[in-house]
Amino acid sequence: MNRFSFNQITAKHWDLEDLVAGLTEAGVDKVALWREPVQEYGLERSAALVRDAGLSVTTLCRSGFFQLDGWFDDNRRAIDEAAALGTNVLVLVSGGLPEGSKDIAGARAHVAEAIARLVPHASAAGVTLAIEPLHPMYAADRCVINTWDQALAIAEQHPVGQVGVTVDTYHLWWDDTVLPKIEAAGPRIAVYQLADWITPLPAGVLTGRALPGAGCVDMRAFHAAVEKAGYTGPIEVEVMNEDLWRRPGREILADTIAGYQSI
Repeated sequence: MNRFSFNQITAKHWDLEDLVAGLTEAGVDKVALWREPVQEYGLERSAALVRDAGLSVTTLCRSGFFQLDGWFDDNRRAIDEAAALGTNVLVLVSGGLPEGSKDIAGARAHVAEAIARLVPHASAAGVTLAIEPLHPMYAADRCVINTWDQALAIAEQHPVGQVGVTVDTYHLWWDDTVLPKIEAAGPRIAVYQLADWITPLPAGVLTGRALPGAGCVDMRAFHAAVEKAGYTGPIEVEVMNEDLWRRPGREILADTIAGYQSI
């Protein structure tokens, strides 16, 4: 449990004050925050709330979406928000195809160029940009970076500590080549996230995740690969699931902890 981090989206409707109180009561000292609820509560208030409760913020989720107008300024703001919250990791979801485009190769090249433009600001703020490869079903509308190789190729254009890669079991479990590549990645692993894969997927597929142990992902194989890579950082549980979200926050947290401890 000393590495466990509760990702805020797992209890999407739990307001920030109650979330912090619930984590403290449960003895959890790590949390991953999301930009939207932090902005709603107020950046400075959020930073003070988690700091005064003794919580460390493992990551800020999420920025990127480089196909949108205004991406540069929004991502710079996200970097500043991460630094203000006391986390050194900003998760990047790279965005899908521009409206009306079929040029996925061009979109991927743009992601690499965009990250290169952001690196100086992130480096000055002490924030690592953590590229998250998403499952290929999200390529059109959410993320054109879909494999470990694609994410790592971008990260390796920059020094370790400036740009890394996110290991998310939900997005990578299907790739039969990924485990040895994770083992070899070493310090390029910026964050490690757990979510299980269940079927049938819901409409829109975004909320088809489950708590660890409830689906078909071999979590222990991922644990072994991440450990061999030398990663010793936090392990976040990040689940998006409508049925889970309908439940009280403290129940979600208790079951999240149980799922984490079961694997």
